[in-house]
Amino acid sequence: MRDTAFEPPVHSVYVFFFLTFAIAWGGMGLVFVFQDAVEAVLGPMGATHPLFILAVWSPAISGILLILWYGRLAGLRRYLSRLLLWRAPVGWYLLLLIGLPAIFYLGAALGGMSMREALAQPPLRELLPLIAFMLILGPVEELGWRGYATPLLQRRMAPFWAGLVVGVFWALWHVPAFFLDGTPQSGWDVMPFVIGAIGVSIILTAFFNAARGSILVAILFHWQLNMPMWPDAQPWDMYLFIVLAVIVVWVKRSDMFSRMGAVTEVMPASTGSPS
Repeated sequence: MRDTAFEPPVHSVYVFFFLTFAIAWGGMGLVFVFQDAVEAVLGPMGATHPLFILAVWSPAISGILLILWYGRLAGLRRYLSRLLLWRAPVGWYLLLLIGLPAIFYLGAALGGMSMREALAQPPLRELLPLIAFMLILGPVEELGWRGYATPLLQRRMAPFWAGLVVGVFWALWHVPAFFLDGTPQSGWDVMPFVIGAIGVSIILTAFFNAARGSILVAILFHWQLNMPMWPDAQPWDMYLFIVLAVIVVWVKRSDMFSRMGAVTEVMPASTGSPS
C-alpha cells in the first residue's frame, strides 16, 4: 500500500507537464525571439548551450520540485532510493545491451549507410568524454518522465496507456529543438521522431514496471538511445522502435493492459516493493 503522507496526488502530473513545458519551451522561446542577443552572451546553440541543457533537464527539475513540495527531504530520499533498483528479467537487459544497438545498426543499413561508415568511431580520447556527457544530458530527463509522471498515470490507467500518454508529451516536448540550428534534432524529420518516441516510451514503460519502478534502468535505457557510438539511423531507427513496441505489447499484453503489476509509488517507503 502507498504511504499517502508522502505520495503526491494524481492531479499533480498536470502540474509536472506544465512546469516541464514552461521551462523547456520558455528557454527555447528566448532563443527564437532574441537569438542574436542570447548567442552574444551564451554562445551559439548546441548540445552544451546552457539553455539547451536547462530545457533537457526540465522534466527532472519539475519532478524534483514537486517531490520536495509533497515529500520534503524525506520524500526526496525515498524517491532517489529508486536509483538503487536494478533487478529485472534477463531478457530486458539483453534488449538494453544488444537489442538497442542492433536497432541503430539495422536502421543505418536500411538508410543506405555502409557497415564501415556505421562502425566508424572518433578517437577514444574524444569518444569517452562524449559518452560521459551523454549520461548527464538526456538520461537525466528520466527523473521526471518515468520517475514522476509514469507512476502517477498508472494509478488511473494501464501501463500501455500510461506509456502512450507520457510518450506523446515526451515527443511533443522535443519539437522546438527541430527548428533551432545546432541542436542534435535539427537535422532530423519531426514526424518519424514523434511516432518513434511514443514507441520507445511504451517499451520503456514495460521495462520500468518489470524493474519495479527503477529510475536506474530508465536512465540506462535513455543513455543507450543517445550513445554516441551508435550510427545516426534516422528515420529508420524510429520505424524499428515502433515495430519493437508492437512486439513488446503483444508479448507482454497481459501486463501492459492490466494495472495489477503497474508501479504506482513515486516515493516508496521501501525499495523492496514499490508498487
